[in-house]
Amino acid sequence: MCELAEISDSSMKMPIPMAIFIITDENECLMELKQVIIVRNDLKLPKGKIAAQVAHASLESALRTKRDKLDRWRAAGMKKIVLKVEALSELMKFLQLAKDAGFSTALITDAGHTVVEPGTVTCLGIGPDDEVKIDRLTGNLPML
Repeated sequence: MCELAEISDSSMKMPIPMAIFIITDENECLMELKQVIIVRNDLKLPKGKIAAQVAHASLESALRTKRDKLDRWRAAGMKKIVLKVEALSELMKFLQLAKDAGFSTALITDAGHTVVEPGTVTCLGIGPDDEVKIDRLTGNLPML
C-alpha cells in the first residue's frame, strides 16, 4: 500500500500541488494505473452524447475505486483510454470479465431524455487499476 502526502511549493505565485508517496508495498506503488471506458459503437451516438456518457462512466467507476488507488491515479494524471465494442452483448461480456478480475466497474444506462430510449446501456467504466492487468482484459479492443 502507498500513503499519499500532498505538498505545495509556496514560493511560486500559484502553488502547484505535488504528491509524495510513502512506500509501504513497493510493487503496489510501482504499477502504472489507468482507466478504460468502453462505448457501444452500435448506438451511433452523437459526439456530445458520447462525451457525456464517457464522463459518467469515468467518474462513477473512479468513485467505486479504493481511496489509496484513486489518490495515486489522480496524482499521476488520471490516465484513461476510450475503446469501443459493436454490441451490448460484447459490452456485457467485458463487464463480467472485469468484475471477475476484481476491477471497479460502472455500467452506464441513459436516462432517455435526448437520443436513446430510457435504460439504454451506453458504456462501461473499468478502473482505475493496474495498467498491465487492464490491458490483458481490454488490450485487443479498438479505440473509439
